[in-house]
Amino acid sequence: MQTFTKEYTYQASDVDSKVTSRAIALNQVTSLLLKEIGVYIQSEFKDKSSNKSPDEVSREITTLTAGVVTANVIDEKWDGKTYWLKAEVKADPDEVAKKVDEFRGDKQKSKELEELRKRQDESNKEIARLRKELESGKADKAKTAEYNTAVDSLSAADWFKKGYAAGMAGHHEDAISAFSKAIELDPKYGKTYGNRGVVYANIGNHQQAIRDYDKAIELEPKYATTYYNRGNAYNDLGNYQQAIRDFDKAIELDPKLTVAYDNRGYSYDKLGNDQQAIKDFDKAIELEPTARRYISRGIAYNNLNNYQQAIKDFDKAIGLDPKHAFAYNNRGFTYFRLGNLQQAINDFDKAIEFDPKFSLPYTNRGNAYFKLGNRQQAIKDWQVAARLGHKGAQDHLQSQGISW
Repeated sequence: MQTFTKEYTYQASDVDSKVTSRAIALNQVTSLLLKEIGVYIQSEFKDKSSNKSPDEVSREITTLTAGVVTANVIDEKWDGKTYWLKAEVKADPDEVAKKVDEFRGDKQKSKELEELRKRQDESNKEIARLRKELESGKADKAKTAEYNTAVDSLSAADWFKKGYAAGMAGHHEDAISAFSKAIELDPKYGKTYGNRGVVYANIGNHQQAIRDYDKAIELEPKYATTYYNRGNAYNDLGNYQQAIRDFDKAIELDPKLTVAYDNRGYSYDKLGNDQQAIKDFDKAIELEPTARRYISRGIAYNNLNNYQQAIKDFDKAIGLDPKHAFAYNNRGFTYFRLGNLQQAINDFDKAIEFDPKFSLPYTNRGNAYFKLGNRQQAIKDWQVAARLGHKGAQDHLQSQGISW
């Protein structure tokens, strides 16, 4: 862990209050901290940014770092004319660099944080313009109100970043609190509602998440990611038809939003429409082939009893990720359905090797041993699956009067 510390003194104008002075000082000291951390980790990205100038790389890293770390005020003073503020960030630079690298590969997160940076830049310019006008004697209630609104917008962006960083760290209550504060200060920025909705979804409160997504869509009806997120919430509630409508809209707005094809395929699969699910998985694989997508399509082919095509997809998944336990388990299950029990057991062995706490391959391997007449080995596997929490294995053993 490293500690980064900065100080900033803001010279208040006649129109500034303690609240506006603190908001501006906090924004400035946070910017200084983000820049310092950005410089500290910039060398990590030298080889990955050969097509960008050093200034562009620095700005990008600083922008993305805002979504990873949070500045904490450790001391502050206000004398009616100046606001002095000292803040720090405690962080592991290697972990920050890792997260920033993840953000760089995520177009949606990068876009969102870049937009937030631009909003803050615009707020700072507006604050400077209005302050100049107010100090030149053009003060009136309307201009003063505009000034306070611009400062609130600046402060809201800082709370948004706090919420973003807290959400990424898994601190859900802190994230909700920060996003709520940002909404209080700037209730017309749709992405704050959208991000708070994601946090609510992460803690299982899908109804509240949907209410936030509804508000985000009302404010920004052309943002594909919010429809995608709302579709996920409807999926989690079992409302697959509504989920499909939201994924349709997300894809209409952004035809390259690959995850929307993934999850629409899942919705169709849950409705028993595996043919349509396969079409969506085809499109997702065309845009970005991953092991998980081949597995999803393989499962859909399994549901249609097209076992040979399913095996081809699981082979593809294993080729992309040779240690993917779920791929081995599903290929093993397909071999089981084809009656190739020894090959099935070999795949279940591999799944267990790569994820010993994955209960399903123990259950499936137990079933394969049972079919081969090896009841003793089957019971051993079912017992392990039961201890790992597999409900089917627990119920079966209980019905046989066997403990685990």
